[in-house]
Amino acid sequence: MFTDFYGLTAAPFQLTPDSRFWFASGTHKKAMAYLGYGLAQGEGFIVVTGDIGAGKTTLTGHLMDTIDPARVQAIRIVSTQVEGDDMLRLTAQGLGLPTEGVEKAQLLDRIERHLMDTGRGGRRTLLVIDEAQNLPTSALEELRMLSNFQSGGHALLQIFLLGQPEFRDRLADSNQLEQLRQRVIATHHLDPMKADETRGYLEHRLTTVGWTGRPALTDEACAMLHAASGGLPRKLNTLATRALLMGAIDKADTIDGAIVGQVVSDLDGDRPTAASVAVPPMHPLLAANVEAQAVRPDVQTDQYEARIAMLETQIQEQDVALRRVLTLLIDWVERDEPTLARAPAA
Repeated sequence: MFTDFYGLTAAPFQLTPDSRFWFASGTHKKAMAYLGYGLAQGEGFIVVTGDIGAGKTTLTGHLMDTIDPARVQAIRIVSTQVEGDDMLRLTAQGLGLPTEGVEKAQLLDRIERHLMDTGRGGRRTLLVIDEAQNLPTSALEELRMLSNFQSGGHALLQIFLLGQPEFRDRLADSNQLEQLRQRVIATHHLDPMKADETRGYLEHRLTTVGWTGRPALTDEACAMLHAASGGLPRKLNTLATRALLMGAIDKADTIDGAIVGQVVSDLDGDRPTAASVAVPPMHPLLAANVEAQAVRPDVQTDQYEARIAMLETQIQEQDVALRRVLTLLIDWVERDEPTLARAPAA
């Protein structure tokens, strides 16, 4: 793998979100400022939106890492399309409360009592909802009702909603969400990274996994990576991974415009069609898994990237297991060599 060739301790541009790789671009700094403002206010809703791959999940992970658990009890829910009652149950489960066989009225009472006990202990409660665009109106209304819980004139629950751009539009236009809209104290949309932030982003992720300057990155390569990715971190990660792989194959000490141009050309040829998925030449196991699956015309490219991330993780786990087996076999052979040497010839 290119990690071995370049002396890296791990893959720097994996698609799986990892808060270790948090990079404070201009737009992400603003988002964290709004989240910090929300925590300081201790009430209402903060809404952060962004395109697919803009870094919302990494932002959430960084937020959770920076929160002092002695002062704030933080719960994170990645929403599916659940109705109001199920949202209450997910919230209760996040708080560690039993929910099986509990009626809604009793569940609300348990949640309120828990929030009050937490508040009396000097801690506040933060509820982070990721993928909020999937929530039906009933679930958003239940969240609004939870935000009404108070003690001594102070809100018991702070709620952050993170979602795709359509959630921002829905929140602004829906008459059914007027009461929720009035409780939103700040909103921010994650824009793509700017061109002059690309090198800093790439070098930060590389440095996190032990990069010492090899491979070098030319200005042309950074500019081309930004242009091809549109400044979206997830797409930039995909392109950068391919560039490192191609660089390792070519035994290149510098990632330049020629390498990036070839990667972009290859990816353009990899776009899924109605009949099949064009598989990137990353790994034989990866290719075999992806090629074996039929694809509908309406599937988004990001779904393939998520699948690739999962398969890459599986391949890495298989590589580790294989190395362990080989090590055991070598140890076994070395132990038996003296015995074999003393064995009489047939």
